[in-house]
Amino acid sequence: MGKHIAIAGNIGSGKTTLTGLLGKHYQLQTHFEDVDGNPYLNDFYEDMQRWSFNLQIYFLNARFRQLVDIRKGTEAVIQDRTIYEDAHIFAPNLHTMGLMSGRDYENYRSLFDAIGNLVRPPDLLVYLRASVPTLVRQIQRRGRDYEDGIRLDYLRKLNERYEAWIDSYTLGNLLIVDVDHLNFADKPEDLGQIISRIDAQLHGLFPNEQ
Repeated sequence: MGKHIAIAGNIGSGKTTLTGLLGKHYQLQTHFEDVDGNPYLNDFYEDMQRWSFNLQIYFLNARFRQLVDIRKGTEAVIQDRTIYEDAHIFAPNLHTMGLMSGRDYENYRSLFDAIGNLVRPPDLLVYLRASVPTLVRQIQRRGRDYEDGIRLDYLRKLNERYEAWIDSYTLGNLLIVDVDHLNFADKPEDLGQIISRIDAQLHGLFPNEQ
């Protein structure tokens, strides 16, 4: 089976951009999060409490299907966001904020736990760490209409959960990238720094290609 690299991070941290750049650099098959084809995102940002469960089930299904395709394939791949982020960050955050009922959350967790036994974690997880001001700036820069109403406290709480998850992450190799001090989208030298750090990790994942 091909090796699996995943990019994790909060909304606006640059996951999709970095996934594309690294996929091109390493000539890896890319698996992006389907934002434009998501039938729940607009409704969710209009009424989070009403649509939170539907959205999380949609993401769980979509990412599980991605992982099935990755496991079936033989090529090395890079994935935009992981199935673990939904379960450890987004769903529990919605529940804690009162935007997902206890009944729906328990239903979601039960389904994730069943699926979790069937999936394989990435060989390398690249976590994009970004402060809330950086997230807001990059969200505004890409200009998605449905993201206009994202609340600062929502992003802040997600960041707190990301940090807690990363602190306890033991499923595979981990690389943390500080997005506040890097502009890999526009500066080749910043992207080069990230690539150099990933190269050191990939030496163990792709020993025949070094």
